[in-house]
Amino acid sequence: MFGFGNKQAKRRQGPRGSFDLPLLVAALALAALGVVMVTSSSIAVADGSHQGAFYYLKRHLVFLFLGGCLAAAAMRTELKTLEKHSFLLLLVGIIMLLMVFLPVFGMRINGARRWVNLLVTSFQPVEAVKLILVAYLSSYLVRHREGVEYELFGVVKPVGVAGFIVLLLLAQPDFGSAALVVATTVGMVWLAGARMRNLLVLATPLVPALIYAATAEDYRIKRLTSFLDPWKDPFNDGFQLTQALIAVGRGEWTGVGLGSSVQKLFYLPEAHTDFILAVLAEELGLAGIMVVILLYIVLVGRGLYMGLKGVELGHRFSGYVAYGISLMIGFQAMVSIGVNLGVLPTKGLTLPLISSGGSSVLMTCAMVGVLLRATFEINRAEDARQTAVRLPANAVPDSAAAAGGMA
Repeated sequence: MFGFGNKQAKRRQGPRGSFDLPLLVAALALAALGVVMVTSSSIAVADGSHQGAFYYLKRHLVFLFLGGCLAAAAMRTELKTLEKHSFLLLLVGIIMLLMVFLPVFGMRINGARRWVNLLVTSFQPVEAVKLILVAYLSSYLVRHREGVEYELFGVVKPVGVAGFIVLLLLAQPDFGSAALVVATTVGMVWLAGARMRNLLVLATPLVPALIYAATAEDYRIKRLTSFLDPWKDPFNDGFQLTQALIAVGRGEWTGVGLGSSVQKLFYLPEAHTDFILAVLAEELGLAGIMVVILLYIVLVGRGLYMGLKGVELGHRFSGYVAYGISLMIGFQAMVSIGVNLGVLPTKGLTLPLISSGGSSVLMTCAMVGVLLRATFEINRAEDARQTAVRLPANAVPDSAAAAGGMA
């Protein structure tokens, strides 16, 4: 009798969501590894600039804490809120990208205008735009599903929006982020059911534009060609890559030991940001690189799997958001790893959750938080379906619990 009552109580509770545990563990492991490697790779640089040996570590921890707060807030926010305001967020993102060109707000660093001056710190708008674009594209793909699947015009608008953002990024210039936006947009639209021939029709005119953007300046041509043979000019155009390859080569199988890197001692530029994987390879060896790659495979793979589950359950916005964030993080990690190993031209892209960098750390944490929220809502929808199958026809679960937030 009491057992029957307990079963009835459990039925009345309705569906309960849960975050995807493997994805969460992978993200936390990458962030923890990032703290260790930022510490190791930045001590010499910070001490040499008389800022204190742990300056970059403290800065990284502050942004990681703030990013964790953003992630926690995202995990407690229904995705329907993001879907409702996706177009407004897109306008805000475009305005932020335009602000970098205004003398009052924009900051020029190393010849590029990619940052907005916030007085106490600077912010790179493209990091926020990555998440905003995923939200907008997901909303569009839900509202125009049939048009995207069967009509060329249905694909024009999302690709056009992404193309406009790409033009703004190329004007900064930020070719790496522009390529990332293109790859993620095409991936999301294709996963949403768009026909490949329609994507090829739209992509064909972009090829000459991308080629022109990549070859318009001498330094870009040198970047594209120097990675093919960096030893041809190891003290000029090939300097960054040769130093990174030396670090990777010294690491061999198991590395020289944590903290024992030589290349980070003012030989390898941007050792704690763009080339942090090279320092990791030197200190932890091939084994360390394989652990990093495995963690990204788990994070991205689980995200794509949850996206597929969301689409199959009819929760398309959650599914597309999971697709988009997984692709964005996956492509960025792939490019960063490729650059450090010398198989891709040098680009200014950080290694997600590992590299130091305020804007990147903040918004990557926010993306992971939104991705975890998507997994929560997808799991909740799956539990609701299973509950509906198990319940008898005259039993109705508590509607408040069915529509409620997190457990």
